[in-house]
Amino acid sequence: MERKFTETLVLLAILAGVIGLMWILNGSDFMNLGNFQSMAFQLPELGILSMAMMITMLTAGINLSIIASANLSGIAMALILTETIPPEATGPGGIGLVILAILAGLAVSALVGLLNGYLIAYLEISPILATLGTMILVSGLALAITKGYVISGFPAAMQVIGNGKLLGLPIPILIFAAGVAILSVILRQTPLGSKIYLLGSNPTACFYSGVNNPQVLMRTYLISGLYSGAAAVVMISRFNSAKADYGESYLLLTVLVSVLGGVSAAGGFGRVSGLVLALIILQIISSGLNLMGVNTFLTVALWGSVLILVMVIQYLIDRMQEKRRTT
Repeated sequence: MERKFTETLVLLAILAGVIGLMWILNGSDFMNLGNFQSMAFQLPELGILSMAMMITMLTAGINLSIIASANLSGIAMALILTETIPPEATGPGGIGLVILAILAGLAVSALVGLLNGYLIAYLEISPILATLGTMILVSGLALAITKGYVISGFPAAMQVIGNGKLLGLPIPILIFAAGVAILSVILRQTPLGSKIYLLGSNPTACFYSGVNNPQVLMRTYLISGLYSGAAAVVMISRFNSAKADYGESYLLLTVLVSVLGGVSAAGGFGRVSGLVLALIILQIISSGLNLMGVNTFLTVALWGSVLILVMVIQYLIDRMQEKRRTT
């Protein structure tokens, strides 16, 4: 409990400092409604993918295939949308086929998640190697299907998901909020959530407590796959296109968001609320740097520096708390 409280205070302090710094550096350009609306449309893709990464890290694993899975899912949806629905379609039939396309895309990402889960849970392949192999396999399939080209021209009913508003709020941010609520309930209010934390903390103790470890891993990677599919829905509807290599830079950021949000790389610790705070911090930094005209490649280097800094801070906090307990 003390660790959670300390991490939350640190994140809130960082958030306040980042907002103040970006306000000073960018002035009214940063603190205007248009900038915050832009962030609200950009944040959900990374946020949903970060939750897909987070849940696997809680089991002391990782999922390197989330971006490739999202792209393959998006391509499956795009093929259905472009082959069966004219772009101008807006009637009930068009909406029905959009729903069918989304379900098909989620099914594809779920299959990738189950494949990851089977390799890790039953064949006992290291998560990093299993998901690396899956990433390469899925990326290859996506490239073979599209031949590297973009699939575009979706119906209006699909485009509104990524670009429309509901009750004055961007629809993508509402989808993200729903994802946050669902994952919070799974982790905090269900037996599966307790088993995920226990498995990540001590898999041996988890097994001798009567938990079916392979089944927990299968469900974990299935949920991760479904969140990748949900991210694909937001991504392709916002861009009105699908491609085999969209969002490749997000993979590093999902790990960064998870670690900055308090998810332990060793598993067993982490909360969705911390991830949301970390996500907001990184989105504000990204928006502020963009307004300042900072080079994109330098921004990527900055993310790596932040990841190292956060891990060092977490190490120091753990050491201080350990000393306090022993004295």
